[in-house]
Amino acid sequence: MKEKNIDDKISEALLTKALGYEASEEVFEYAYDENMGESLSKRKVTKKRMPPDISAAKAIFDMFEKKMNAEIMDMSDEELEEEKIKLEGEIYE
Repeated sequence: MKEKNIDDKISEALLTKALGYEASEEVFEYAYDENMGESLSKRKVTKKRMPPDISAAKAIFDMFEKKMNAEIMDMSDEELEEEKIKLEGEIYE
């Protein structure tokens, strides 16, 4: 299995936060008895729905925009012309 680099981990975490997610929370309560000592008396599991986060969505958009701008800057004139023709074709479809 391929290990993820830090950029992939950050992107995945941002996407999860941007889309919203469900999380579980466990609460343990203990009781003390003189004869038995401390023992678990209750275990409560609560599922919480975390709503989408607009700040995370904006961060993803900004990262995508920077990546696209970098790719465009690296293109040759011929590649830019090909991309222009391709996009014009998609617009007219």
